[in-house]
Amino acid sequence: MLRPEATGRERLAPASADLVPRVKRAFLDLLFPPRCVGCRKVGGWLCSECRDAIELLRPPLCPRCGLPTAKGKLCFRCQRASLQIDGVRSVAFFEGPMREAIHRLKYFNSQDLAVPLGEMMVSYWWQVRSPADVIIPVPLHAKRLRERGYNQAALLARELGKGVGLPVLEDALVRVRETSPQVDLNAEERKENVRGAFHCPADQLAGKSVLLVDDVYTTGATLEACNLALRQRGVRAVWALTLARARQGDVRHPVW
Repeated sequence: MLRPEATGRERLAPASADLVPRVKRAFLDLLFPPRCVGCRKVGGWLCSECRDAIELLRPPLCPRCGLPTAKGKLCFRCQRASLQIDGVRSVAFFEGPMREAIHRLKYFNSQDLAVPLGEMMVSYWWQVRSPADVIIPVPLHAKRLRERGYNQAALLARELGKGVGLPVLEDALVRVRETSPQVDLNAEERKENVRGAFHCPADQLAGKSVLLVDDVYTTGATLEACNLALRQRGVRAVWALTLARARQGDVRHPVW
């Protein structure tokens, strides 16, 4: 059965359930104060200066993939590609402080970064207003989830759900097949790598509009595979919001 991710204090039962982790985190922050991922300034994971330095992707945009284009027309690639997803929007290009922030969130257990990054997604969502009934994070395979300990897309989705008032369904999409890291693959290899890798285990989403959430958009292969799994369960529309995207042609974006 699909469960909306509880938000705010609804997750706390009893209300003090997270007191110990918060005290522990505060103590560690005193011993090892967080530094900005962009400029290394002490005081937070992403300082206001570096956050302001991130150039948001603003209209006019390609209506399909969200790449900035002249007069909001389809970009060169989308004119020739047969994308099935209704549309993708990304907050910024995968470079500079944004690149460093995603790197820290994804590979260095800097889960606190999900809060400021999630806030950026919330702010951007209110500008682009992707239509959706529910939010679904792109899932990790169970083995990868055990190794990492968390799904960065789920962390971002929770923050987005709280900010825009939409339910987050973390078990609505399952990665049923372990796949190779996409970073070393070209566009066609990426598509084949994730073919059949996702499954939607229930049909409660029939007729719904879904907003997929992920960290980085490169070729769209992963989002397209998720889209197919959701469509097979009768989902009416699938949109996606990612924190960052590679520039067109930058297939092998430099993620460690």
